[in-house]
Amino acid sequence: MREISVDVVISGAGAAGLTLAIELARRGVSFCLLDKLEAPFGGSRGKGIQPRTLEIFEDLGILDRMLLAGGPYPPERKYREDGSYFEQEVHGCDEPTPSEPYRSPLLVAQFRSESVMRERLAELGHQVQYGCELVGLEQDEDGVVARVAGQAGERTIRTRFLVGADGGRSFVRNAMGIGFPGKTLGVRAVVADVFLSGLERDVWHRFNEGSMERQLSLCPLVGTEMFQLQAPVALEGDIDLRAEGLAVMVHARTGRDDIHIESVSWASAYNMNARLADRYRDGRVFLVGDAAHIHPPTGGQGLNTSVQDAFNLGWKLAAVINGAPDSLLDSYEAERRAVAAEMLGLTTRLLDAMKRGDNRRGREVRQLDIGYPESALALECPQRSSGPRAGDRAPDAPIRRISGHSARVFDLLKGAHWTLFGYGVDRDRVAPRAGLHIHTFGVRGDVVDDGGHFKNAYAAENGDWVLVRPDGYIGAIVSNDNLASLEHYFQFDALP
Repeated sequence: MREISVDVVISGAGAAGLTLAIELARRGVSFCLLDKLEAPFGGSRGKGIQPRTLEIFEDLGILDRMLLAGGPYPPERKYREDGSYFEQEVHGCDEPTPSEPYRSPLLVAQFRSESVMRERLAELGHQVQYGCELVGLEQDEDGVVARVAGQAGERTIRTRFLVGADGGRSFVRNAMGIGFPGKTLGVRAVVADVFLSGLERDVWHRFNEGSMERQLSLCPLVGTEMFQLQAPVALEGDIDLRAEGLAVMVHARTGRDDIHIESVSWASAYNMNARLADRYRDGRVFLVGDAAHIHPPTGGQGLNTSVQDAFNLGWKLAAVINGAPDSLLDSYEAERRAVAAEMLGLTTRLLDAMKRGDNRRGREVRQLDIGYPESALALECPQRSSGPRAGDRAPDAPIRRISGHSARVFDLLKGAHWTLFGYGVDRDRVAPRAGLHIHTFGVRGDVVDDGGHFKNAYAAENGDWVLVRPDGYIGAIVSNDNLASLEHYFQFDALP
């Protein structure tokens, strides 16, 4: 039995696994990204990319490609019983602001978003190992031994950490004996990618809203010639997922003879659940994405929460591998499990609203207000009474480099480093160190706040220092008089 050694093994190459792999790759951490499928997933199950995830994709260097792979959500066309209809914007098209450059979701079929992520991973010199199934794991104080089965037989991989990104039926979660409490929600649905004729592609077609027996939606998948079909179905019984069977369903629920299902690219029938893992960490083993939480698809939260799990964990794994204390990894569960618990409540409430025919979405689904103010990594000295708090998402802001070139705060945050901003400060008050980029506004500063956008976004006063983590959240906000507390924060040694 062959054995190799890497820093991290990732089981599952969906959105969570790919995000984690990109994060590790750009930090020079060795890993294996495994997936038991023989080829990439080819369906559209998760199609909504929320604004906070768009910010992450900008940091990962894939935003432009993601925009090309998808497009804005179309308006919904809701049909009445007599065949008439009305249209409405369900997600809205909010204009960007200086602090929030992305305020509307992007529609991208999952197989297209994951293709973009695999392309980015290949640029970083890595690829998914398909047809490789994790069939066993044992951990000790020093690491984990993973047993992997593939076409060439079985092999073992010795790794410092193992991450289960292997979905709702997670082998990793079950192997570690981690509970997955929750409930089945009493809703079964079909989702399918279909080629059809008879419908315009500039609207999202919805029929029989409010009826769980006859409801049907057909959403054009931007960048493809397909529609995504979604429909609740009976809790029991076989569902014909062939073109012929779905054609019968469409005719019965629309009463129209002009909609023709020509072929089916991918289809699935599933029961909706809301479940949350008892813990996200067991020694050197971690859970991300659907392995840690499953929920209804309402609100387009699933893929986004999974990406943000991995984005949170990635830099912390790399930091510990490079010498930071192991306790840094405890903050992953402390920060992300609470987010998932709230998300389960939100998606369940939205499901209840959908049953009544209400598909409206507000700011709560955009994930821009998610933060970690109670985290052990959040420091304020003194405590603030206004503006963003330590633990909050770091806002964007237009600024100017001292060279005269325009820039954004997000330009300075992009990458694998920590970032420290000083506002009206003496640059020499903080010593340079590895993994930290320092930018200051004021005399001898390298950036200028001409429009006051940084001051407004951060409620910054002269003498303030703002430390931003590698994942775009504020780690610390301290005044000049409290710089010693910032030095103490650095002693936590989370910097690479």
